[in-house]
Amino acid sequence: MTFAAIKTMTAWCLGIGLLATTGCGVYSASPGRVDENIKRVAVDYFENLTSQPNLEIDLTNAVISSIQQDNTLKVVSEEDADSILTGRVTQYDLQEAFLRQDLTVTEFKVVITVVLTFTVRSTGETLFSNKQFTGTGNYVLDDPQGTTEESARLEAAEQIVRDILAQVVEGW
Repeated sequence: MTFAAIKTMTAWCLGIGLLATTGCGVYSASPGRVDENIKRVAVDYFENLTSQPNLEIDLTNAVISSIQQDNTLKVVSEEDADSILTGRVTQYDLQEAFLRQDLTVTEFKVVITVVLTFTVRSTGETLFSNKQFTGTGNYVLDDPQGTTEESARLEAAEQIVRDILAQVVEGW
């Protein structure tokens, strides 16, 4: 092998090694980045300002479950918490999403909105206050694949939960 070939191969290997060690590091939500003042979080059951029964319970449970699965923060009781997530469900709308030419509705959109506040207990500081999160989900009437208002509601809730986690875990 010539000196030029060895030099080229060495540069190539160094480049690949550098990419391999730094490629995903910037995008990971490392637990080391979490402020210790908020690591243990209590999630209060949301207030339901809509006419949909149990919507606040479903959304609160989805948020708790997602935080636990993410594993960056730990969900604890309020007395053991460093921080508290509180909120209210402010909107549940069922909207026409698609009409045929004869104006028959064939698809609906579920829209759910929550307003949340994330507070550090020791200082009373809010990382965000009255921040609005909205999720949507669609379903087709008489859908052979089985979409329903309930499945659209779950889709909207999942969207809200992703946005909340992004704000809580990556927002600082």
